[in-house]
Amino acid sequence: MIFPRAAIHEIISFSGADRLDAEKWLRKILILLVCFWLVVVVILPVLQLVFKSLTDAKGNFVGLANFFYNFNTPALSNSLKNSLFVSVMTMLISVALGFLYAYALTRTNIPYKGFFRGLAMIPLFAPTLLNGITLVYLFGRQGLITKGFFGTFPGFDIGLYGPVGIIISEVIYNFPQAMLILSISLRMTDVRLYEASHSLSASKLRTFFTVTLPGIKYGLISSVFVCFILAFTDFGAPKVIGGNYNILATDIYKQVIGQQNFIMGSVVSLVLLIPAVIAFIVDRIAQHKQVALIAARSVPLTPEPDKLKDSLFLIYCGIIAFLIIGFFATSVFASLAKVWPYDLTLGLSHYNFKRMGGSGYPAIFNSIRMSFYSAVAGTAITFISAYLVEKSRGMKTLRQGAYFLSILPLALPGLVIGLAYIFFFNAPGWNLLGFNIPNPFNFIYATMGILVLSNVVHFYTVSFLTATAALKQLDHEFETVSESMGVPFYKTFLRVTAPVCVPAILEIGMYYFVNSMATVSAVIFLYSADIPLASVAVANMDDAGDIAPACAMSVLIVLTNVVVRILYAILTKGIYRKTQAWTLR
Repeated sequence: MIFPRAAIHEIISFSGADRLDAEKWLRKILILLVCFWLVVVVILPVLQLVFKSLTDAKGNFVGLANFFYNFNTPALSNSLKNSLFVSVMTMLISVALGFLYAYALTRTNIPYKGFFRGLAMIPLFAPTLLNGITLVYLFGRQGLITKGFFGTFPGFDIGLYGPVGIIISEVIYNFPQAMLILSISLRMTDVRLYEASHSLSASKLRTFFTVTLPGIKYGLISSVFVCFILAFTDFGAPKVIGGNYNILATDIYKQVIGQQNFIMGSVVSLVLLIPAVIAFIVDRIAQHKQVALIAARSVPLTPEPDKLKDSLFLIYCGIIAFLIIGFFATSVFASLAKVWPYDLTLGLSHYNFKRMGGSGYPAIFNSIRMSFYSAVAGTAITFISAYLVEKSRGMKTLRQGAYFLSILPLALPGLVIGLAYIFFFNAPGWNLLGFNIPNPFNFIYATMGILVLSNVVHFYTVSFLTATAALKQLDHEFETVSESMGVPFYKTFLRVTAPVCVPAILEIGMYYFVNSMATVSAVIFLYSADIPLASVAVANMDDAGDIAPACAMSVLIVLTNVVVRILYAILTKGIYRKTQAWTLR
């Protein structure tokens, strides 16, 4: 049968429209699945935590009685004040040090910038427990500095156990976070502003306050709130050197692990959540305004040589580098010393974990396995979700809902996630309006799956924003041209989008791996005896008084992350050359 040309055109047009309509529905279904997944792993567990805080030990609804009890108990209310004080001090010191370091790396001509930048990242590879343990070896009652480095100089006691020790350990962890954020802000500067300031004969000091600081104000705000949230919610270092100085994070641990008081643990968790959520909201507002202020025709600033300034900042970076090297060298030395500080013969006795009850090397292997699974699953889920939200057209309300749910995990401390997951995934079912509804997600409790899930959720938002930033750099014309040529969006994603975004994808995977190896807050409530983890083993050995083995296990965690990072850099060189060849044309 021969069809008229008009009929053939009508059939083709109908088929094309039908295909586009099907693809639109497929995108909509996939975005709905993203929303459903985030509701299940974020919203419902937190709601379960809220419900638990409003009941008594028998499950009866008591409203806000538990919260009133919490604030009327001096020890618990003081923990909130202590947490706020430690967080504010950490924030101020970390941002100040991070700003100077970032300024040196972006606005001066000092040598060895790559070395200084890489060295500043090392604290991110370690569990914060190690910061506390190392400070004990340096400033504890038998510390190197306290005793005057074996009598070579007069020792002094800084009063480590309490706010001083917590603040120092948190600054060590937060310094690279602030430095990274501020480095990005300082790079995104229009040189024309400085040329205008120079032509108006403004002094360097005035230029700094009228051009430099206003130009990075949103990055500065972001670094302030990120450091505040991280210090406010951290559990590792305060557990080791907090002494009798209680903060909210350690209170949750004591209530849940020490007293098995899950109700009061949920109350303290929600109290911990409130300042973190407020800081998160303010930071999001600042980030939203920052996007609108980026100039399209900005000319990047190239620092001019200045002998005095370069020399001063080189000395500053050298001091920070020396402190970081000395700090972690102390960790390694302490893990090898036979009996600190009486017998400093070096050996590997503390790496024989069988004697220590620290779960041994299986804990390291489980952590590596968990981190690998978290990296693979987290990267796939995060990047696909970001692609659907960023590159889909239309469906504005649905995409905005998915974006909002995607950034919520950033406000959830790891301890809150861990405790919420206990209540949600451990429940065999729920009683709703007299009907008993079985929990379809109960099967993953006490398995490797829930550990991986907690890591994916804990580190989801930063990875999502990284993927979104990479996808924003790709013109929407890729999708438009693909549609006009009848190419399904998933083929465009696999053939164009994913290969071009390989650097971001690999960095997201590395971010998941490194943080999953070092984290302790989210997994300490979720691990089982059958699946010991290295970071949790450090906490357990510290509880048992096995400080040197705990230090040794922490060193292995850092070493694992450093080795993986080096291997990653070596193995991805070829991939970068193949997938990023277009950038060289």
